[in-house]
Amino acid sequence: MPELQPLRPDHAPALLAFERENRAYFAATVPDRGEEYFARFEERLRALLDDQAAGAGFFHVVTGAEGEVLGRVNLYEVTDGSADLGYRIAERAAGRGLATWGVREVCARAAERYGLTVLTASTTLDNAASRAVLSRTGFTVVGATQLSGRPGLSYRRSL
Repeated sequence: MPELQPLRPDHAPALLAFERENRAYFAATVPDRGEEYFARFEERLRALLDDQAAGAGFFHVVTGAEGEVLGRVNLYEVTDGSADLGYRIAERAAGRGLATWGVREVCARAAERYGLTVLTASTTLDNAASRAVLSRTGFTVVGATQLSGRPGLSYRRSL
C-alpha cells in the first residue's frame, strides 16, 4: 500500500534517486529539469522545506512498501487560499492509478489541513495520462497555456 508523506530532509537520498532514475521518462512528457537541478539538489530541497515550514508550499512523496519514492505530489505558489498542483510518478509505478490516488489525497489535505479552496494545474497536450488524472480528480479545463514552449492546458478545481 502506498503512503503519502510530507517531504522531510531524510527523504533526500531516495528522492534524488527517484529523480535521476526517471529523468528520461519524465522528459518525454514534461520539460526536463536540467543539470542545474541535480547539481543543486540539496540546496533546492532545503528551499522547499523552508517554503513548507512557512506555509508557502506543501510537498509530498509517495512511498512504497520498502520506503522507496514512487512519486511526488506537490502544492506550490500557495497564496490567498489557492495553490498550483504538480505531480510525477515513477515509470515502474505508472499506469496503476497511483497518480490519481495521490492527487485525490493531496486535494483532501489541501482542503482539510492546509485551508486551501482552489487548486490549479497545467499539463502539455501530449501528456494524455496527466490530462486523464486531472479529469478523474475533478479538475476542469480553464484555458490554453504554454509549458516551456509546448502547447498545454490549464486546469482548476474548487475544494
